[in-house]
Amino acid sequence: MTPEHQRLQDTQTPWKKWGPYLSERQWGTVREDYSPYGEAWDYFSHDQSHSRAYRWGEDGLLGISDDKQRLCFAIALWNGNDPVLKERLFGLTGNQGNHGEDVKEYYFYLDSTPTHSYLKGLYKYPQAEYPYGELVQVNQERGRGGFEYELLDTGVFEGDRYFDVQVEYAKATAEDILIQVSVTNRSPEAAPVQVLPTLWFRNTWSWGDGGEKPTIEKSTDTACEVSHPELGQLWFYTAAVPRLFTENETNYQKVFDAENASPYVKDGIHRAVIHGEADAVNPAQTGTKVAAHYSFTLQPGETRVVKLRLSDRANLPNPLGNEFDQLFQTRLQETDAFYDQLVPASMDSDKRNVQRQAFAGLMWTKQYYRFDVSRWLEGDPNMPTPPTEHQTGRNHQWKHLDSDDIISMPDKWEYPWFAAWDLAFHCIPIAMIDPEFAKYQLDIMTREWYMHPNGQIPAYEWAFGDVNPPVHAWATWRVYKIEQKRTGKGDRAFLERVFQKLLLNFTWWVNRKDAEGSNVFEGGFLGLDNIGVFDRSAPLPTGGHIEQADGTSWMAMYCLNMLTIALELAMENPVYEDMATKFFEHFIYIADAMNHIGGGDKTQLWDDQDGFFYDVLHLPNHERVQLKVRSMVGLIPLYAVTTLEPKLLARLTGFKERLTWFEKNRPELSHNVASFCIPGVGERQLLAVVQPDKLKRILQKMLDEAEFLGPHGIRALSRHHAEQPYCFSANGENFCVDYEPAESSTGLFGGNSNWRGPVWFPVNFLLIESLQKFHHYLGDDFTVEYPTGSGQQKTLWQVALDLENRLINTFLVDESDKRPVYGAIEAFQQNPHWQNHILFYEYFHGDNGAGIGASHQTGWTGLVAKLIQQVSEY
Repeated sequence: MTPEHQRLQDTQTPWKKWGPYLSERQWGTVREDYSPYGEAWDYFSHDQSHSRAYRWGEDGLLGISDDKQRLCFAIALWNGNDPVLKERLFGLTGNQGNHGEDVKEYYFYLDSTPTHSYLKGLYKYPQAEYPYGELVQVNQERGRGGFEYELLDTGVFEGDRYFDVQVEYAKATAEDILIQVSVTNRSPEAAPVQVLPTLWFRNTWSWGDGGEKPTIEKSTDTACEVSHPELGQLWFYTAAVPRLFTENETNYQKVFDAENASPYVKDGIHRAVIHGEADAVNPAQTGTKVAAHYSFTLQPGETRVVKLRLSDRANLPNPLGNEFDQLFQTRLQETDAFYDQLVPASMDSDKRNVQRQAFAGLMWTKQYYRFDVSRWLEGDPNMPTPPTEHQTGRNHQWKHLDSDDIISMPDKWEYPWFAAWDLAFHCIPIAMIDPEFAKYQLDIMTREWYMHPNGQIPAYEWAFGDVNPPVHAWATWRVYKIEQKRTGKGDRAFLERVFQKLLLNFTWWVNRKDAEGSNVFEGGFLGLDNIGVFDRSAPLPTGGHIEQADGTSWMAMYCLNMLTIALELAMENPVYEDMATKFFEHFIYIADAMNHIGGGDKTQLWDDQDGFFYDVLHLPNHERVQLKVRSMVGLIPLYAVTTLEPKLLARLTGFKERLTWFEKNRPELSHNVASFCIPGVGERQLLAVVQPDKLKRILQKMLDEAEFLGPHGIRALSRHHAEQPYCFSANGENFCVDYEPAESSTGLFGGNSNWRGPVWFPVNFLLIESLQKFHHYLGDDFTVEYPTGSGQQKTLWQVALDLENRLINTFLVDESDKRPVYGAIEAFQQNPHWQNHILFYEYFHGDNGAGIGASHQTGWTGLVAKLIQQVSEY
């Protein structure tokens, strides 16, 4: 057992109390928005973020905080040219970008252990003035038809005129954190830089909550004493350099043209460094925010190292000496040992690098998330009352939501908030290295301070009431099995606790999303954004509603996930056999509804002529129209598949009897159950929406390179629509869907959300799992042509393995020594200081694998870590 494994099992020492829980963007978020009509992107701007105190959280550059974000640390930088200190990341909001939100920085999460005993990140800081205005202006001028204008396009990195700023953390103990900032000049010329490691308290005292205001004050020439009523006493050790003190309070004079209560405000350090305003910082050297001020001129290729320490130990005689260096070496060796024990020896160095950075990204994108919706709606005692429109606007029906947790985020810039179905996918690779944290994530989303009293799981901050696919049960089961495989024991208490809460969520789905009680579900957009002809969460231009092939399939999958969990729990508690029977019946009725070919008033989700599933538009006059878009909507029915093993059925005799009764007395519904006899073992049964006769027909399209099969995975929309767009006319207006392998040309659900051609990792991951489950039942005798038209027959297991490798190869160096993920970005393909740093994009070009959308959405794209592990273990 490695030291990191020991730390993970140490329940007495709070090794996770300090971590990378600081957001990279708090400005422009819903939590900070007190506008009348929910204009979050515009209400609290990046320009204001330097001078205005946040209400609900903090942000910083490659920073850390405690697990309640009372005390924060991050770096600030100044190149002598920028108009503001580089204290946080910059990017375009949804209203500014020609393809939605986009961070305009280059930074990388390079390493982290699950306890954050060691952390490493890298930021690339231009030496020329950062082009804030140019990035906004050019992107707005380009429109949706043009490419995004990126920071590299501006020329600020030409000639390698930038600094590599590497930040590392190593814990001597749970409350003694060593910090090392290494700044390297990549330019061929000498260049000045100022580094300001900054420590500050989140402002918890200005809103009327009461409580004692904390302080940071000079203790010695190399130490500051940090006092907090809850954290106690800490000491911040630096070199003997100037320390600049101010308060983390709004500069009301600048932001609101009102009088300041104190001359020392949030932007005091910025004004002192950039504008030379010596009186902007407190000469008494006390406050709630302090920065140590280092100033260097670096020669070409030179590296300078800044050492700091945040510790609960007072009066350390040599806090930054030999012990400091030795501890960093030890923690890095321990980190290597932790990951070496995980990966097979056969895994090559490139895969190891990608996997290690995927894990690092998942660990770095943990974030402290504080949001009391009731308080946010009502306002704070010491602040102006929010506008009346605020009370009936965004999230007003979620007053019970009161979050105060460390949560796995999709990323910490574009998505500095949890997203329910993203989080479910995050937990799969996280469970490989920290199953306790993965279980905690799934558990808290079903707790009463998150889940709505009616049973709905909150979707995300922008609109908690939106509907995400119900994948929570799937993730719960997968995390349970991953831990069981790695430790030899599954956490049944966790499984049962989440299952009980998911019963409420399942009931909500049945009651709210099956309008006609026909076991066909509407769902809404289900996180698939602009995949359909219409906005599926908004009133339709035709009236009526859409009966969704994907919404219904997700519910069929949900039934099977709950059935599987109930059967596992029934192994020790027979009460769960009754629940398993109920979910079996739910599944059978849903599968029957999906597979009707037509006639009478039956919904026609399955098109027997095309051999594919489609959404059905149900018009007010009761006419039903198939929306024949070949998309992921028609592949999601493959997800609803599981097998019932003979050994399990032999033990659960009550469930088996009910199963037999149902098959005997409801033969018209039992065609969605298939079985075969295993010699000497018994009968294995298959439960699937898509039975083998339809499976080959669907796979014929899915595995066709002219349709869904791309070089780097299954596309969200068939390439068939490049030449044959699908159009629907309503009220004199045409609504069309055509193949868009990269950025979207429509603003539906945000400009950088596109399900009309790119490859998305989460849905590909589920397709791979489904093929493996079908193979478990059908075996090697069942083959399909792969790729379609090639004449080559492959088993479903072989197809799944190839799809895994297509996804993985998106990130690996190919035969031309390039990584497909970086497309035509020269710096990433050729520069040795860039090419081995991995960005985990939101989705990927359907034809060449280039990364698109949010560049740090390690969340569900972090699934590549699990895929790499799987193919290495086969």
